[in-house]
Amino acid sequence: MHPTAVILVVGLNRTLLQHAPRLRAFAGSTPPHRLKPVLPAVTCSVQASMLTGVPPAQHGIVGNGWYNHEQAEIQFWKQSNRLVQAPQVWETARRRDPSFTCAQMFWWYNMYAKVDWAVTPRPIYKADGRKLPDIHTHPADLRTQLQEELGQFPLFNFWGPMSSIASSRWITDATIWVHERHRPTLTLAYLPHLDYALQKFGPEHPSIPGEVAAIDAQVGRLLDHFAQHSVRPIVLSEYGIEPVDQAIPINRILRQAGLLEVREEQGGELLDAGASRAFAVADHQVAHVYVNNPADLPRVRELCRGLLNAGVEEVLDAPGKIACGLDHARTGDLVLVAAPRRWFSYYYWLTDAQAPDFAHMVEIHRKPGYDPAELFVDPRITLPHLQIAWKLLRRKLGFRTLLDVISLDASLVRGSHGRVHQPADIQPILLAPHAPVELPEELPCTAVCEVILEHIFDTNFGLK
Repeated sequence: MHPTAVILVVGLNRTLLQHAPRLRAFAGSTPPHRLKPVLPAVTCSVQASMLTGVPPAQHGIVGNGWYNHEQAEIQFWKQSNRLVQAPQVWETARRRDPSFTCAQMFWWYNMYAKVDWAVTPRPIYKADGRKLPDIHTHPADLRTQLQEELGQFPLFNFWGPMSSIASSRWITDATIWVHERHRPTLTLAYLPHLDYALQKFGPEHPSIPGEVAAIDAQVGRLLDHFAQHSVRPIVLSEYGIEPVDQAIPINRILRQAGLLEVREEQGGELLDAGASRAFAVADHQVAHVYVNNPADLPRVRELCRGLLNAGVEEVLDAPGKIACGLDHARTGDLVLVAAPRRWFSYYYWLTDAQAPDFAHMVEIHRKPGYDPAELFVDPRITLPHLQIAWKLLRRKLGFRTLLDVISLDASLVRGSHGRVHQPADIQPILLAPHAPVELPEELPCTAVCEVILEHIFDTNFGLK
């Protein structure tokens, strides 16, 4: 077996590669290969497809979240690896050679994965409402070792308005630390930094070259480390992030049609999925529309098709889901794909005064959909840093205080992803200059699993 590392640089594409000298040097004369993502082209679905080699119809990860019919709840960003319903690359590799080992560093569905070393974000939620930075690891004592050596994982730089290169730098440090001590056969490292900047500012913003350079420096550190230990790296991205101008409030549309129900609690409204005739789970540029009564499906389908000239590019029913490899029990009865420069917001309230308290907070598990507005402090707040510091101080003193500082203005979001039909220059890429077999110019993201296995098991391989 040949030690291999897979470095996932979220949002990297051919256009951005020009600002990444270390990555260009790594690629050398080998042009980047385009990766065709699965639908939806979002974190959890694409990563699961890369690691299993099969589409969502087979592994069951139909988005970053979906509707749990049995519990009548929309559930986002769950972490148990048991949600993945197909064998993953480390299981396949271990069947080929029982001595194979794997370190899984921050790729999703990391908890309880059958790997040898695993690290993933896992905040501590205190009874008084505090959310404290922390990680979940396997083995359990790795958590203490890493944070004693590297400092506390910077959770608030991993997502939210304070997101920054600090989280990707910590992941880089942790990846090197684990590799130095354990030398796994396969190391999987997830570097999310560009995801934040591209969604927040958009790929056309003048700050983006500097953000690319920042993540390129961290990738360079990993490449230097792996070169010293004769590890063969693969660098890739999950999806292309494109500029957006407008959100489609799909749940408000369903509510105004009399299909979505809410429950009022102390002045705020909660989406009542179990009581609704239809509702949408918004996930970047894709929305799963669930219809509780099959008799309502023709009406809901007609309503959604009426949006084809209002920001929606596709409405996939049963045949469309089959054609896209998305026909799974977790998938919505209809799947909507946004048109270029559009994305779906989860908002279901009709006035901001009716929004629930968690809408103003970074609450990825409470919200019934993905919310990129969590990257923005509400611009109406005067002296936001002082406001946040005061709220944090009150929490430390034992007072219950909401960190309700997030904007409800979806127009602030400038980048999104999820669609699969994109210009070639912004499609995700794969850099594998040491691949033991010749790779085509474009390959499906499901082929990544086999590319990894080829890197590990080709006995005739020699470093170029």
